[in-house]
Amino acid sequence: MRWFGPDDPVSLSDIRQAGGTGIVTALHHFPNGEIWPEADIKIRKDTIERAGLRWDVVESVPVHEDIKRRTGNYDSLIRNYQETIRRLSRAGIKTICYNFMPVLDWTRTDLGFIMPDGGKALRFDIVALAAFDIFILKRNAATSDYSPIVAGNAAVFFSTLDAKQKDLLTQNIIAGLPGSEESYGLDDFLIQIEGYLGIENEKLKANLFDFINAIAPIADEFGVKMAIHPDDPPFTLFGLPRVVSTAEDIQSILDACDNSANGLCFCTGSFGARYDNDILSMAKAFKERVHFLHFRNVSIESQGVFHEANHLGGHVDFYEIMKTFVKESKRRGEDIPMRPDHGHQILDDFDKKTNPGYSAIGRLKGLAELRGLEYGINKFFKL
Repeated sequence: MRWFGPDDPVSLSDIRQAGGTGIVTALHHFPNGEIWPEADIKIRKDTIERAGLRWDVVESVPVHEDIKRRTGNYDSLIRNYQETIRRLSRAGIKTICYNFMPVLDWTRTDLGFIMPDGGKALRFDIVALAAFDIFILKRNAATSDYSPIVAGNAAVFFSTLDAKQKDLLTQNIIAGLPGSEESYGLDDFLIQIEGYLGIENEKLKANLFDFINAIAPIADEFGVKMAIHPDDPPFTLFGLPRVVSTAEDIQSILDACDNSANGLCFCTGSFGARYDNDILSMAKAFKERVHFLHFRNVSIESQGVFHEANHLGGHVDFYEIMKTFVKESKRRGEDIPMRPDHGHQILDDFDKKTNPGYSAIGRLKGLAELRGLEYGINKFFKL
């Protein structure tokens, strides 16, 4: 289960009672690009172990924007990243998740989408994003980056919003969701986007390959597995490049550095938000290089519009996906770290302060469903 540290409203005790055995966390209080101090790594690890749990995965060691753009002192920042890998390895933490999404981490436009059962889910709507981009952010090229239908619908949608709703939409998009690496004000956000002018997909992909080839040998030397998280959502936002969205993207990343340390965080929800991603085929094709699993389901409402479904709902076939990775784990002779990714706000989570997607009971439900599915597959196939 993911834990955001001592200030997380979900405690380590809550996670242990929910059935979690390993913790996914990071030292979010250090600015991007800084070397993580060994003392702080030890404090976090000791805190987790005193609660009867293990620190299994770091999610994430953020990649500084200067590394992604290859600007400024990116060489020094890469050396800092390499040193953090070494320090985590010496502390016994051997799996590191990271992403290469420009400016924003994961993005949603609605953090309280009401489901038929009354629970609340996270939702993304390209029309709402376009309304923010065109009419609130007022990015120069915004209108031309959307189809005429989406831009027209965005104008209609924006006309229905009052001041409070506009502020909420802005906050949802740029204030930083749980685990996000940065949050921005409107002016800073626009400046960050403009920093990618002239950087198209191929250029960003080349920068990613250079980064991977700089860190994978260090990770391999220290027995660390690097797991790149896919783009979330896996299509262009704000005209920014996206390079970890499709099977072709993943294959190119693995081909760019044929080192077993260079691997994938297989997030079913991120990949599942595209109609043209065949999730099961991707799982089978890349299973040997998957170092970390995010199980999250989505329901695609239309092109560019989806909400996060129950873990065993949605259109991703979790039975076949789980079976693929259970068998892969048995082949390796070791477990692949897995966590339920996000959860609905349900029951008395409504009466508590919760991080969007990371309420206690919604994730407990997801974890229970996944553990039951895994147990059934193991028994049925006598694995």
